[in-house]
Amino acid sequence: MKSVLAGLFSIGLLLLTACSGPKLEPLSSDAEIWAFGDSLTYGKGAASGQDYPAVLADLSQKRVINAGVSGETTTQGLDRLQQLLEYDSPELLILMEGGNDFLRNHDIGLTKANLAQMIELAQRRSIPVVLVAVPEKGIFLSPAEIYSELAETYGVILIEDELTDLLKTATMKSDAIHLNAKGYSALAEAIHRRLIQVEAL
Repeated sequence: MKSVLAGLFSIGLLLLTACSGPKLEPLSSDAEIWAFGDSLTYGKGAASGQDYPAVLADLSQKRVINAGVSGETTTQGLDRLQQLLEYDSPELLILMEGGNDFLRNHDIGLTKANLAQMIELAQRRSIPVVLVAVPEKGIFLSPAEIYSELAETYGVILIEDELTDLLKTATMKSDAIHLNAKGYSALAEAIHRRLIQVEAL
């Protein structure tokens, strides 16, 4: 009986922790969201208008800017984000980058530092960040640990397993490292659900 009660208590604590995670302020009716990243944000592997930012715009009824650049590393992304923020500012930043660093065997510490600086750039401007974890290169895909570490350090919303799960599913991919239209749609739906959960929508 004690073990059953202990188990129920543990489950209760997990649920409480999940419910008490970071929340976002509701986005304004004319909010602009930046989807920032590499080819997985750009939508490589799908036709125009089938990328995840386009689908998310339809689901959320918000203006979602596709700020994805194919082949970009976090070093390049940090420089680009800094330049973009000098001229404009979104109400929300969805950050999904790091895959090209992993594919090119870049130093994981540098990748983490670059992502940290991107988050800091946004937070200094009071822009909330949603961080999407990217899987490390390997036979058995799993989200790189740096994303959960960054989310904990900076208190940002983390979407941890969804992209990895999609990239493990053959019917969701256009090739070994990119999603297809179905996969991008599923990713957009996962992000949309999370934005609702954290009260941004």
